Amino acid sequence: MSSTPSSRLRGHSSRNSQSSTPARPSDATPRSTRSAANAAAAAASSSPLFFQSSSARGTPAPGSQLAGDGMIISSPPRQLSNAGDRETTPRASTRPVADSSPVRYDPSSSPVRSRHEPQSDIPTSSSGLFVRQDGAARISSRRGDIHSDAFAPTPAHRRRIYVGEDGMPVREGHDPASEATFSNLNPDTSEADAMGGDSTRVIWGTNISVVDSMASFKNFLYNYAKKYRMWADGATEDETRALGATADEKEYLEMLQTMRRMGVHGLNLDARNLKAYPATLKLWHQLQAYPQEIIPLMDQAVKDVMVELAQKEMQDLRRAHAAGPSARVRDGSSMPPPPSSDLNAPTPVATGTAPEDFPDLVEEAMIQPWKVMPFGLDKTINMRDLDPADIDKLISVKGLVIRTTPVIPDMKEAYFKCTVCNHSLYVAIDRGKIAEPTICPRQACQSKDSMEIVHNRCVFADKQVIKLQETPDSVPDGQTPHSVSLCVYDDLVDICKAGDRIEATGIFRGNPVRVNPRQRTVRALFKTYVDVLHVQKVDKRKLGIDASTIEQELSEQVAGDVEQTRKVTAEEEAKIKATAAREDIYDLLSRSLAPSIYELDDVKKGILLQLFGGTNKSFAKGGSPRYRGDVNVLLCGDPSTSKSQLLQYVHKIAPRGVYTSGKGSSAVGLTAYVTRDPESRQLVLESGALVLSDGGVCCIDEFDKMNESTRSVLHEVMEQQTVSIAKAGIITTLNARTSILASANPIGSKYNPNLPVPQNIDLPPTLLSRFDLVYLVLDRIDEVNDRRLAKHLVGMYLEDTPENASREEILPVEFLTAYISYARNNIHPSITPPAARALSDAYVAMRSLGSNIQAAEKRITATTRQLESMIRLSEAHAKMRLSHVVEESDVTEAVRLIKSAIKASATDARTGLIDMGLLSEGGSASERRRREDLKRAVIQALDHDPSVRSGNPIRYTDLYRAVGEGSSVEIEGAEFNEAVKSLELESRVLVSGEGGRRSVRRVTGV
Repeated sequence: MSSTPSSRLRGHSSRNSQSSTPARPSDATPRSTRSAANAAAAAASSSPLFFQSSSARGTPAPGSQLAGDGMIISSPPRQLSNAGDRETTPRASTRPVADSSPVRYDPSSSPVRSRHEPQSDIPTSSSGLFVRQDGAARISSRRGDIHSDAFAPTPAHRRRIYVGEDGMPVREGHDPASEATFSNLNPDTSEADAMGGDSTRVIWGTNISVVDSMASFKNFLYNYAKKYRMWADGATEDETRALGATADEKEYLEMLQTMRRMGVHGLNLDARNLKAYPATLKLWHQLQAYPQEIIPLMDQAVKDVMVELAQKEMQDLRRAHAAGPSARVRDGSSMPPPPSSDLNAPTPVATGTAPEDFPDLVEEAMIQPWKVMPFGLDKTINMRDLDPADIDKLISVKGLVIRTTPVIPDMKEAYFKCTVCNHSLYVAIDRGKIAEPTICPRQACQSKDSMEIVHNRCVFADKQVIKLQETPDSVPDGQTPHSVSLCVYDDLVDICKAGDRIEATGIFRGNPVRVNPRQRTVRALFKTYVDVLHVQKVDKRKLGIDASTIEQELSEQVAGDVEQTRKVTAEEEAKIKATAAREDIYDLLSRSLAPSIYELDDVKKGILLQLFGGTNKSFAKGGSPRYRGDVNVLLCGDPSTSKSQLLQYVHKIAPRGVYTSGKGSSAVGLTAYVTRDPESRQLVLESGALVLSDGGVCCIDEFDKMNESTRSVLHEVMEQQTVSIAKAGIITTLNARTSILASANPIGSKYNPNLPVPQNIDLPPTLLSRFDLVYLVLDRIDEVNDRRLAKHLVGMYLEDTPENASREEILPVEFLTAYISYARNNIHPSITPPAARALSDAYVAMRSLGSNIQAAEKRITATTRQLESMIRLSEAHAKMRLSHVVEESDVTEAVRLIKSAIKASATDARTGLIDMGLLSEGGSASERRRREDLKRAVIQALDHDPSVRSGNPIRYTDLYRAVGEGSSVEIEGAEFNEAVKSLELESRVLVSGEGGRRSVRRVTGV
């Protein structure tokens, strides 16, 4: 059974009108009055095809026309009958010939754009060129994320279906296959008579009433208060009553007024508030099931409220002007310039300003494209759980941003021009599809296949595609992470960066994919993506972004445009400052970091200061554009000492953190790799783990298992904090401003205290020296500590035992992250002169440890990298206290941490003295002195041998025996081989033969 043509649809204004007022009954105006008005209008028009211009503000112009396929036409084929009353269906038997056409054109004028479209200055249609009517609806201001035709006709507009009071469907749009429908089998009768009067319409397939939905949402905007959300969260009336006037504040009404003053056009709507308000519970269900229809209604409701607020303010201005007409107007030249934040605010009107000089606030409110951006759904859908049942519904997904495309121009209106008569028209774009006209719509031309697109006259908007991937902690065991494409538009473009963890709320879409771009056949498998409405930073357990690590402009952009979960409220700020004033704040924070891990107090304190971080500085006079403030920490030692557990805990709370393993990582996986874009097939750069951790902490487990090529890329990252790429024609430098927390196991699975750190964990000294703190986590046998550790581990399996290792107070992880985020964002300490002197004295004292008058060679106990590490740790300790200056106590603790780490990792096992040569060169001064002494002993043994003096060689084993007999300590074969090889490289001896037949000959000068 065919659907009803648009010529017989009643109650249409309840769908297309932007006012929330119910549709006027069709018999409200006498037919004779309407006919007289139409005749007078036609007589006044210079063209027989007259269209009324836009009516007064807020009232649709009934005479504007838009073709049924979404094309705004300049030469309508027929004059509308009953232009003043859209609801009346023309009768075929009683109307004049000019009004008997069954084709009914919708008015293109709307309250949104009827009075605000710029007049075209191109010639009229008499010259063969198109001129846009004043009342024509422009699609350019339509949202990119919502392809709705609720208030602007589109190519899909004619396919919308409505149902009447009796539940019978009424389809809009003319069906050429049938002139008579089930509701009007007799074309000589009016559909209004068949339907029995006006009825309330709902959108086909839904229970959405345009009038009721807009009225309920306006009620929500005007009357919602915080107490409703508190009641929904389980608060009692006594608790809300205790808040006083705060609980009754009209939250969204104040938000709308702030938006109008500040020039912000997007309203962040928490769907949980919509659910908590009793009058909008039905609207909350409709928002999730039918966002395509509900969100445009919400946009229009916000626009109506904004217009009403502007009208009220205009009335107040006029009332104030009428109350004081003789007031003196202040000279504007003497007023100070307004701050930058007030540039978009409405200009304050002086008391003595004439009424005609008032700014038209209503006009400004109607021009702006107000948008509703919902978020806060009850549950977040996993990417791998998205199925066809979620298409065209409102969903929320969490994940890690791994790639963002450049800004893409997204066409919103296509401009076509006839090559024969130069007739032109605009065609609306619906979900990327262009209803290209196949025939010129001008009656005098009607040439086939003559319309060509004019690209520079088309209307474009900003669009960006984001690739969102599942976070590693949410991927099921044995599965690979899934990904989904996000499309963001307009204000949300360039908000997310690679490495951000976000929660995106949007509409799940499905589009067919062509087999061949030049053919119309499509695949059976559709391509899915999400049209994003709102972006939010996720997880209150994550730290915030450090403004000193990320550039200031990026920090302001993220803070201003993206809804962030990790925001510190006024109550939290007061609690944070009260906690910072405690005497034991340092120990309290270190206990709260990984509380389930037993002991390791110094290691926890070092990692805690790494999370706070130092202050990044840029000194132009220093020759370097930037000095890093990030702290790098290395944990090395025996297995089963909770190294990986510490890394996992830090990864869970660190911002933009990436957890990776040394054996499963490659050089390109850590930095960046080149791949082809699946859509454009162009070479693009995908960010690796270090680039994704920009501004956060990169945790690398099994650091010693990396191959040499992988470790080589870390040298630049750990000092310059950049990654240089030159491959596949892409030459660039990426930022990798990240702190590195790494763990390494010894070579023989057990740490050998007699060997230096580089020989235990197989790391080059040049890489070890770039770590600020190198902790040795050894498994020592101690009966008392072993008993305590065993009691703690067994107690963790008991239900009534707390998870923390200590019975003392610890902070919740949410408050700990809030504390650290507040310090990173708001505290940037500077070094005071006493602290600077303390740093200098500590550095000189550490250097003086290597000075020994009796020693032939001085030991290196500290380098300039240790001094810079002390500066960073001192700043981090001051941040921990929420202090804006670095004091001597901060320097003292930083020096203690440096010394404790150096004492464990850079102590010579033979002498028991600290020697930084173990980390920077791989050997201590005593080892170097021992090697030199052994070489001198070999030369002396050769010089004292009679056969060697006569020019004959000596057997290798005999020389080893002779050197061992003359030494007071035992000489190992490896040491002797190394000494002989070093002498051979110096051309002082000559080794010939192989195996047991080797002989050594002394080389003398010629």
